[in-house]
Amino acid sequence: MTIVGKSKRSPSFRRNRWMLSAILFVIWLYTILPLFYVVVSASKSNNDLFTTFGLWFSSDFHLLQNIHDVFSYQDGIFSRWLLNTIGYATAAGVGAALFSTMAGYALAKYQFFGKRLVFAIILGAVMIPQTALVVPLFLLMSKVGMVNTPWAVILPSLVFPPGVFLMRVYADDAIPNELIDAGRVDGAGEFHIFSALTLRLLMPGFATVLILAFVATWNNYFLPLVVLSSAEYFPVTVGLAQWYATATVGSGGGAALFTLVLAGALLSIVPVIIAFIVMQRFWQGGLGAGGVKA
Repeated sequence: MTIVGKSKRSPSFRRNRWMLSAILFVIWLYTILPLFYVVVSASKSNNDLFTTFGLWFSSDFHLLQNIHDVFSYQDGIFSRWLLNTIGYATAAGVGAALFSTMAGYALAKYQFFGKRLVFAIILGAVMIPQTALVVPLFLLMSKVGMVNTPWAVILPSLVFPPGVFLMRVYADDAIPNELIDAGRVDGAGEFHIFSALTLRLLMPGFATVLILAFVATWNNYFLPLVVLSSAEYFPVTVGLAQWYATATVGSGGGAALFTLVLAGALLSIVPVIIAFIVMQRFWQGGLGAGGVKA
């Protein structure tokens, strides 16, 4: 790494490099330590979980047994929770990314009355905590009879203001106006121009919004907790929270659920990692894909 105007041997350069390296190390440690703790704890028996050092493995490797217990406890309800979460996150991620891309493209490339007001409202929506909207959403869903259904989780997640803001900024630079004008001259309709010409250029941004919405829905806890009452519709977050609440009650064998909660938390991370790996190729794709041929 070189800094313009500074030599690698200068004291200020070395000092800045060590300072930046120390900051990056702290951030890396803050990120990796909870994950490492989950991996270590999920591999222990219930007794070792409370009697051995928390940040290292015990002599009794219990991970496979814990995973088996997770999928067999309560007639395998965890499998249903995991499938529910995958369905919620996938539907919400794809839908939110598509709607955000269409809205961002329209705000970036079209001129219409109230455009600035609409964009200001979207910016304001970004600043509103999502938890503040859960109770109004519950009342709205109860009016239309969608409480305790998957739609009560999926439909609110389709509205993703940060994605609209991101795609508006991205489309403004990624889509040349000449490409749109060329499509209009050739007689293409506006939807055909968007779907056949500009969407490929927007794919890196689309993939980014998709993964952000996917993770946001995957980690969502408060909304499913309020709008869902049947365990068969729970996502992993709510289901594991119920197991944890049972484990903290005290006697009656509830404490044995701690290892199941930790193993379930570890399993819930795997689909998110897979999603990142799958979507990575879209981020690495060239921004010129689908551009105008010379």
